[in-house]
Amino acid sequence: MAETTLTETMVAGVMAELAELEDPRAREVNEKHGDDHGVNLSKLRALAKRLKTQQELACQLWETGDTAARLLAILICRPKAFELDELDVMSREARTPKVHGWLVNYVVKKNPHSEELRLAWSADPDPVVASAGWALTTERVTKKPEGLDLAGLLDVIEVEMKDAPDRLQWAMNECLGQIGIEHAGHRARAIDIGERLEVLKDYPTSPGCTSPFVPIWITEMVRRQHDK
Repeated sequence: MAETTLTETMVAGVMAELAELEDPRAREVNEKHGDDHGVNLSKLRALAKRLKTQQELACQLWETGDTAARLLAILICRPKAFELDELDVMSREARTPKVHGWLVNYVVKKNPHSEELRLAWSADPDPVVASAGWALTTERVTKKPEGLDLAGLLDVIEVEMKDAPDRLQWAMNECLGQIGIEHAGHRARAIDIGERLEVLKDYPTSPGCTSPFVPIWITEMVRRQHDK
């Protein structure tokens, strides 16, 4: 009971601190990207560094449902401590892009159940959950491609990417790009798929950044590899 009370007190204190960090201008910028919080991420990371790893506190912060609190929870949790079912539920609860992206990159990728979740999520009817599965597949394409059916992945992308919802489409596009960048034997087909589907062809790209349009992206990244 005393430990529970202590955790509740800590949660209340952290939530108060997050409220003090709320910046209306930051919220305005974040909301344009679908993220409903107004905390500067550098300040959020500084708070996480001060709190250090606290799994129980992280779980309690996640349960608040608050976006800034959930981002903080991701930073102070122990990624390997979560069970498969817990991560599945969290992925379905994480609807804002930043929370979902951080959950996949900072927690799920470091968890021993990541491969099981990759397989389960990739075909999930929820496009946000499916996008997490594709993000995990992209990680394997890049770092551990052994055992992956790359040609089969290209088949799925070729059929499904064009009409996929935005976040799932983006994740599939990243996978397509990485297959072309990392695997020379599939590069020509990856570029051809990109050219025919024209996904993200007109995506606005800042000066100095590479377009996410796959034919341009693959060509540029391969050129950089050769220039090293």
